[in-house]
Amino acid sequence: MARRSGRLVRRAGEGQLDLLVALPGDIPTHDQQDMMERPFFSLSKQRRIEPIDYQVQNGSTTISVNVTAPAEIGLATIWDADILIWAASQLREAKARGIEPSPTFKVSLYELLRGIDRRTGGDEYQRIIEAFERLSGTLIRTNIRQGKRKKPEGFHWIERYAAPTDDQGRPAGIEFTISDWLYEGILTDRLTLTIDREYFSLTGGIERWLYRVVRKHGGHQSGGWAFTMTQLHMKSGSTQRLADFAKELRRTIERQRLPGYWLQILRNSEGQEVLHFTERCQLPTSHQGFSPRRLSRTSIGSFSPMMARGQNHDSEAGHEEVATGPTGRPVGM
Repeated sequence: MARRSGRLVRRAGEGQLDLLVALPGDIPTHDQQDMMERPFFSLSKQRRIEPIDYQVQNGSTTISVNVTAPAEIGLATIWDADILIWAASQLREAKARGIEPSPTFKVSLYELLRGIDRRTGGDEYQRIIEAFERLSGTLIRTNIRQGKRKKPEGFHWIERYAAPTDDQGRPAGIEFTISDWLYEGILTDRLTLTIDREYFSLTGGIERWLYRVVRKHGGHQSGGWAFTMTQLHMKSGSTQRLADFAKELRRTIERQRLPGYWLQILRNSEGQEVLHFTERCQLPTSHQGFSPRRLSRTSIGSFSPMMARGQNHDSEAGHEEVATGPTGRPVGM
């Protein structure tokens, strides 16, 4: 099959995987919900060698996520995850166009950087290669989507990659294969969401992580959604102390940079700080945060709206991760 953008290329030879040549131009941006929901990534640009070890009770099931990496590489970061979001967007668009998908991609570094709104000069090429190193070196063990299997599945975000150069040492494109676990999650309609492309312009690790949590849980609900600071700290996998994490989260709320959502700190009936978030188009038109713009609806299943005392969701370390119904006056807003 001829090599053309946006087509599956079949390669001769035993063990040679078919590959998807990158679709050109602007396409809708998609994310995978398991990646948005759980703490899979370091939220710091400084090398993190401390593992992420997360457990949450969901009914009678304990959901587990364990993330490790060699000390010389460090855990994959939330900025590295842009590559996986790019791959998810390519696969969802290929599926929408009736193009046969593949977990293996072929793309120029220039196209990839443009696709995730990065600069295309300077040291960005080296940085993207370092991101591939972390994505291929990070080991994830999880029982998410494991069915009846009792032992967590282990995989790397990137199972293999190659980034050759030409005779002058210039990048000659990159070819990479994502894990089966991620590939299956992307192609399952109910496990993907469209996200705002402005996500790529968010600079802080907590800010980026928070957008994905808000987008996953907030959806298009008129009543919004809420979590306590403690719940968010546990969901993040952050190495920061709760007090430092909450301080940075408050700064993020003050900036109000998350595309499509309005953030507010309230106190619930127990006096706990609660982050409440609402889609901007759901706000009263007279509200300072109102915007008529909204993302398209994607088949994502249904979420219950925020209730007065909360809707049971998951339990983390003895705390219910609920859609808390905050009461009382706004704090610091």
